[in-house]
Amino acid sequence: MTRFNTCTPSQLSQSDFVAVFADIYEHSPWVAEAAFQQFQHQGIDDDIDDIARLQQCMADILLAASDEKKLALINAHPDLAGRAAVNGELTTASTSEQTDAGIDQCTAEEFTHFTQLNDAYKAKFNFPFIKAVRGANRFLILADFKRRIQNDIDTEFKQALLEINKIAEFRLNDL
Repeated sequence: MTRFNTCTPSQLSQSDFVAVFADIYEHSPWVAEAAFQQFQHQGIDDDIDDIARLQQCMADILLAASDEKKLALINAHPDLAGRAAVNGELTTASTSEQTDAGIDQCTAEEFTHFTQLNDAYKAKFNFPFIKAVRGANRFLILADFKRRIQNDIDTEFKQALLEINKIAEFRLNDL
């Protein structure tokens, strides 16, 4: 059992729990709210203090949600190397993730390439390209972008959800 370093979820009130875990899923506190309610319904114990257990619970909540809610969560994510990053409008976690992948070090040409791919991807799929960028760099991300833009919408919708759950796992492990 791997426990959180910065909090003990089983000791938190619902409002404190949601405050701590609200942005694990980008701008989607409903996932944290549902997780708390699920653990509360089952009887809150130290299972909720295990990172893997909480991560699986939250991933299951996302995957069981309506396609409308899933799409809203996908659309809550910023473009990689997009306008929000340039304007400093990302969440703290997104800023850190993109910086760690070296996206903030893009040349003007690379930034233009990211912008073109973001625009083409959104035109094709009607949602942003989602990638868990931890452990990657801008070159690997661009290569994955070029590969995945060839997929069909169902494949990319599922891939976006997989990537979002990876991002959530990284964020939970950081706590």
